[in-house]
Amino acid sequence: MRFELLATCPDTGARAGIIHTAHGSVETPVFMPVGTQATVKGVMQRDLAASEPDGLDAQIILANTYHLFLRPGYQIIRKLGGLHEFMSWPRAILTDSGGFQVFSLSDLRKITDEGVVFRSHLDGDAHLFTPQSTVDIQLAFGSDIMMPLDECIAYPASHEAASHAMRRTVQWARAAYQYFVARSEANQAADSASALFPIVQGSMFADLRRDCASALLELNAPGYAIGGLSVGEPRSLSMEMTEATTPLLPRDRPRYVMGVGMPEELPEYVARGVDMMDCVLPSRNARNGCLFTSTGRVIIKQARYRDDPGPLDTACPCITCRTYSRAYLRHLFQAGEMLFSTLATIHNVKYYLDRMRQMRQAILLGRFRTYLDKVRNSAVESE
Repeated sequence: MRFELLATCPDTGARAGIIHTAHGSVETPVFMPVGTQATVKGVMQRDLAASEPDGLDAQIILANTYHLFLRPGYQIIRKLGGLHEFMSWPRAILTDSGGFQVFSLSDLRKITDEGVVFRSHLDGDAHLFTPQSTVDIQLAFGSDIMMPLDECIAYPASHEAASHAMRRTVQWARAAYQYFVARSEANQAADSASALFPIVQGSMFADLRRDCASALLELNAPGYAIGGLSVGEPRSLSMEMTEATTPLLPRDRPRYVMGVGMPEELPEYVARGVDMMDCVLPSRNARNGCLFTSTGRVIIKQARYRDDPGPLDTACPCITCRTYSRAYLRHLFQAGEMLFSTLATIHNVKYYLDRMRQMRQAILLGRFRTYLDKVRNSAVESE
């Protein structure tokens, strides 16, 4: 994997670049649709990969190690040719370590320095995740970008608890990276096509974030992630921790903030030097009837859309907006029809990806500051 930095906004630190992977180039800043179970719920891979304006043209998606480890199992995925072949996705895939899901199972797991023993939420069977085993699993997937096992703690947390989790995260990252490098050098060409991004933790304490980043820089990794955000903290704290961390990370490597954010937050993270983001909001909100548009959110179940003949968003070129009325979408939602989830998810994902493409273009043209001010002013006016 190689990162090519093309432009930086001098007023903010926003960056435009290209991540070159074995499965194609990824233009940054980028939002990665979440395909937890090797699928972005309700959307066919054909539509995800199709070129604009009709398709979503997603260049990279995210899949979840925890869920795929439990079902169908990494051995089956490896036997069937890896995750790309298994899900018929020709472009890049990032997989998380499953650590966030494991740590959310507070009543079903036990943490030690060796790793995490946890019980499956499916059948109660016990499993062990270690820094090494999560590397093995993701290499079996054939992931383009992998995450090491880390300890993510909830908010609020004491400085002592956050410090302990941060030190364990560093310990695990070192073990995972050493193991990953050894496997890549062993003669396994497929392994060397993957990249491992260590994760900066430290809860909401800037000093711990600095200590963690400093320790992880010793690994000289091809990219770095910022984890432990969107765990219940105020959004201002999320931004503060991102702003405290990104300047510590190498300028010539991609920076990935995990699990963010709302549409209006995306340019704020980009303005703080973030290159990659992911979040379940576009697809989850779509299934629940919350649609993001250029004029604000549409809660499609509201009665005012019952006989509305207009498109969901006149500024959107997606197939949902070009083909169907708000009245029809409301009917599908109220009737519980599966088609609603597909059409709504296509629109929301398209909305997110287009916003990222607009930001990238603004950075390349030297107009990101103007773009950011416009977004902020619009947010103020809508309050």
